[in-house]
Amino acid sequence: MTDTAVAWDTYARQRPERRRTNARGETTWFNWTQYEDHGPGAELLELPGGGRVLDLGCGKGGNAAHLAALGMRAVGVDVSPRQLAAAREWWGRMSGLELLRAEAVRFLQENLDGFDAVYSVYGVAWFTDPALLLPAIRERLRPGGRFVFSQRPPVEGCYGCQASYIPRGSDEDPLVVKRWDYEPEVWEQLLDRYGYTDVRTQVLAAPPGPRTVGTLIVQAST
Repeated sequence: MTDTAVAWDTYARQRPERRRTNARGETTWFNWTQYEDHGPGAELLELPGGGRVLDLGCGKGGNAAHLAALGMRAVGVDVSPRQLAAAREWWGRMSGLELLRAEAVRFLQENLDGFDAVYSVYGVAWFTDPALLLPAIRERLRPGGRFVFSQRPPVEGCYGCQASYIPRGSDEDPLVVKRWDYEPEVWEQLLDRYGYTDVRTQVLAAPPGPRTVGTLIVQAST
């Protein structure tokens, strides 16, 4: 299995540069889906004013920066030095935003300060064993806190731990990381098992156009 930092550094090289503004002309915004300018925003986190929020797998930092711009205290964690370098180049001077290199479960276990919300957008919640991640997040959520994550829905019949391939050059084998795919009702059962409440799942349809794969969004509270 590929070292996760190497894998996500490789993935970062393939990602297009971030847009300067979205369709509404905003310089910061929150996006749960794989489609531009589509779907709900930061309201799913139900954050109190000035709340403390953790982005697990923050990538280039756009979502966390948007929350900081709204007055939240946002912490973004990622294992990829390349992703974090890009995030710091864009957002490093933003007040209320902290960007850290760390492995998610270890960070949650070692940093005892609580959070009003924890979220993952096509990130750590997809690529970490839920038996390790879900209880670790639950321990760090403050009473009434929210855990929300998004990822692609599972392919029918392909559930549980899967191999996810990150392409490299034409003469190189792809890198391999693990990801966890479950049907919405299984995510509900897992979250209930680890002490979450008010668990809700939905598959948000793709926007009009040639692409048809939707986005699985899972929400839970403490």
